Amino acid sequence: MSDEIIKNLGPLAPLAGTWESDLGVDTSRIHSKETVTKYRERAVFEPVGPVNNGPQKLYGLRYSMTAWPLGSEDAFHEELGYWLWDKENGQVLKTLMVPRGVTVNAGGCVKANDRSFRLEAECGSETYGIMSNKFLDETYKTKNYSVDITIHEDGAFSYKQDTQLWIPINQAIFHHTDENTLKKV
Repeated sequence: MSDEIIKNLGPLAPLAGTWESDLGVDTSRIHSKETVTKYRERAVFEPVGPVNNGPQKLYGLRYSMTAWPLGSEDAFHEELGYWLWDKENGQVLKTLMVPRGVTVNAGGCVKANDRSFRLEAECGSETYGIMSNKFLDETYKTKNYSVDITIHEDGAFSYKQDTQLWIPINQAIFHHTDENTLKKV
């Protein structure tokens, strides 16, 4: 890891590295029934930067995450993307995609020394937004996404994530939530 990149990651600097946990809790809806799945997770954050967008300079972390139900070798969730720090604008961005055909560009105002922060995205937003493939847009449309991050003094980090899905057949929004506390390995 480049010390120069780490030095410029602001609030993301403590996340650089590989993290694991078997304390994850996923609450979702399967066959119209709320279902809780406990899971193990591995997340890798690799420093990148600087990324230059004209005068904008970003530093960040290339990100991959995989989650498996406890006791299973088959993953039930994966994400690929970037966590980015925009020092000039005081913004953290989490850009991710999942292999179901959903992309999320979430963001929020964060100070360089913050140890907890919230990122959000909303369907239809041209800045911090969500896009889905045609099938999901018509059947399980992701309307909102938020994630709360806490970097703990003991070196662990935790997140609580809420993905709000609109299911037209039920005419209802349901909250698909995930939370975990991970330790660096």
